[in-house]
Amino acid sequence: MVLDTTTLRIAFGLLALVLTVLFYFSAYRPTRSPYSGWWCVALVSFLTGAGCFLLDGSGHQVWANPLGNTLLVYGAVAVWAGARSLRSLTLPAWAAAVLPALTLIASLLDSPATNTWSGGPVFLAAMGLGLGLSSYELWRLEPGYSRVRIPMAMASGALAIFYFLRWIAFLAEGQTGLVFVTVFGSAATTMVTMVLLVVVSFSMSALSSEQQTRALRVLASRDDLTNLLNRKAFLELAAEHLADHTVTPNTGTLILADLDHFKTINDTHGHAAGDRALRAFADACNNTVRPTDLIARYGGEEFVLLLPGAGPARAEAIANDISKQLAAAPTTDGVLMPTVSYGITQYHVGTSQITDVIAAADQAMYEAKALGRNRVAHSQPAN
Repeated sequence: MVLDTTTLRIAFGLLALVLTVLFYFSAYRPTRSPYSGWWCVALVSFLTGAGCFLLDGSGHQVWANPLGNTLLVYGAVAVWAGARSLRSLTLPAWAAAVLPALTLIASLLDSPATNTWSGGPVFLAAMGLGLGLSSYELWRLEPGYSRVRIPMAMASGALAIFYFLRWIAFLAEGQTGLVFVTVFGSAATTMVTMVLLVVVSFSMSALSSEQQTRALRVLASRDDLTNLLNRKAFLELAAEHLADHTVTPNTGTLILADLDHFKTINDTHGHAAGDRALRAFADACNNTVRPTDLIARYGGEEFVLLLPGAGPARAEAIANDISKQLAAAPTTDGVLMPTVSYGITQYHVGTSQITDVIAAADQAMYEAKALGRNRVAHSQPAN
């Protein structure tokens, strides 16, 4: 016995409802991760969209059918947004609105009172595009992410291909065509979607938990005020870099920076002014160095920068650029930004120890302070 479309839609709605409840309490509430939040939105959209189609053939079809199309497309967009959140990327507001809006307009203009496939081509293309983009985002996750991303990416990709094939069949022979009705009709699509939702349900929870774990790990490695690496995280990453014999180039420089007369700023103008100076220096560093360099707040008003491949002359140029940016930073209440003293030392991957490199840079920094501050001093290369 073949189940009719209405029965399958009711079953799909019940499945989406159960998954929404389970996923909300098992994944979203414990973690509050963006990924689990977006998946809850997607499941609710799929549930309510499928519910709207149950009104087909009634007097409510004129509004229920376009709304159902729009909600299903928004669910696909939510899946895409969730996949992007795993790479700490947000979905622009226009991107979240354009596909559902186009679907709604196309459905409203295509006789929705009598046509159960009003706006069909736009709806099918939008679903395929949203699911295809989510698959693309999942494949772009770094290999270190959980391997459960693979079945998620494959499921999204398979469903995207299915919708694009539906779109082609719809354009080729219309909504009453034999291939479209038999292979790509509403009943077949509902069955395929139900199976894929069950397949990926455990993967969704695993990715959500991993996203939260990674977020907590990042928080634990960051300084609260400047959002730079903290001392512990820097020492671990720098030690790994110096011990890795496969790193090329195998030399670099380390800069230890100290804001001059910082205590005077706090004592005279208050800690809020000191905090602004620290954040301004962190911003100047971020705007100057490369993404591959390491920057950390080493403690108090001290900062440390590890510059792989940079020679002493290049490191000095970077220090001078940072000071120029700091001096040009906006000030409030007439409080000038402090000057900075820098100690620079060179290191060699595979032979230098991070503690020795920092000690050499620290000695050079105190030499810069002894010479009058607001300058750069170099040490002998660390061994």
